[in-house]
Amino acid sequence: MVRDLGGFPRPVLAALAAAERLLTRRSGAGVVLADPEDLGGSERSVVARARLARNPFSLPRTIVVKHYLGEPDPDRPDPFHYEVASCQLFTALPADARPSPVLIAHDPQTRLLVLEDLGRSSTLADKLFGPDPAAARRNMLSWARALGRMQAATAGREGDFGALLRRLGERAWRDPVAEDARVALAKGPALLARELGVDASSAAVLEAHETARLLGGTRYRAFSPSDTCPDNNLVTSRGVRFVDFEWGCFRDVALDAAYLRVPFPGCEASFALPPGLSDTMLEAWRNEIAAVWPDLDEPAVLERRLLHAQLLWVWLTTWWLLPRIRERDRPIGPDATRSPRISSALGHYWRQMARAAETGGLPATAELGDAVADALGKRFPDAPGTLPVYPAFRSVA
Repeated sequence: MVRDLGGFPRPVLAALAAAERLLTRRSGAGVVLADPEDLGGSERSVVARARLARNPFSLPRTIVVKHYLGEPDPDRPDPFHYEVASCQLFTALPADARPSPVLIAHDPQTRLLVLEDLGRSSTLADKLFGPDPAAARRNMLSWARALGRMQAATAGREGDFGALLRRLGERAWRDPVAEDARVALAKGPALLARELGVDASSAAVLEAHETARLLGGTRYRAFSPSDTCPDNNLVTSRGVRFVDFEWGCFRDVALDAAYLRVPFPGCEASFALPPGLSDTMLEAWRNEIAAVWPDLDEPAVLERRLLHAQLLWVWLTTWWLLPRIRERDRPIGPDATRSPRISSALGHYWRQMARAAETGGLPATAELGDAVADALGKRFPDAPGTLPVYPAFRSVA
């Protein structure tokens, strides 16, 4: 049984007890966990760290346990299956290409994963909200490189991922945001007209609909965690590592690379980047993927795809966020000290989109972007007119 229980919540202790039973069956020897540490998790899951007090020689000194709570929705893909398949895919990769913790064991009956412990690492969000601009910049570049390495290492492995999901009982899989994106493109113009009084021209709507090509079976597909918000990236001695693959999928690499520009669209911690950092991050990412997709090393080819990905994210995040401020403006997340106002974030997305569209040959989108940003500013005049940079960069901004 788990030692040194203290006052830990029952779900944490239940998760660790289940992990003891699983590891004991797997190793053929008694396993005892001690010194539990609640790592938070979410409404859907419990995540905890523990030390192996009785440890067969094949197991590490500490582990992380993730226990999915409740029963899966029979009408939706099971996020437990997606996390297991993602971790299995990564565990099979060479260590220097592995972007995540190793999967040690899992149990479909109890919906439990036992993972490699990456240590008491801070998150990328911690660095972006910390006092050190050099550390924040260094780790943002590490994140960009890690994203590129993950995409390069998983290119061509979509069939393997599908086979792993089928083994777990999933018969179909897709990008979890693709359906919302298509709805946003179809219904977004009416939303802008209704909420902001901005009419998207037919040319702007056509330019937006061209981005839907990224949602199909392109030549540039690789694994995506789907949720690469700053708090889902750990800063370790081996660089940034990704965690949380409940919605892991394969999709066009430009959709994740566009996070370098938007940035982190729709995430609670979606603040602006200081001048020049986005371009530097993009170069770091491009260096990692160029050997796999040499044509993306051509600036014109890459720029067009990134422009379309950026535009798709702007429409999608508008679809997600704009209805939330129908009554009053509010932060994207629950903590106003770590999350910008929705109107400020959307205004920034559209204004940046307008500038990119001007130089990228999307004139109708450029006009629409300025109109949306202006309308947001007029409706919410008390909100910051520009999106602040992340706190780590404010002392040097």
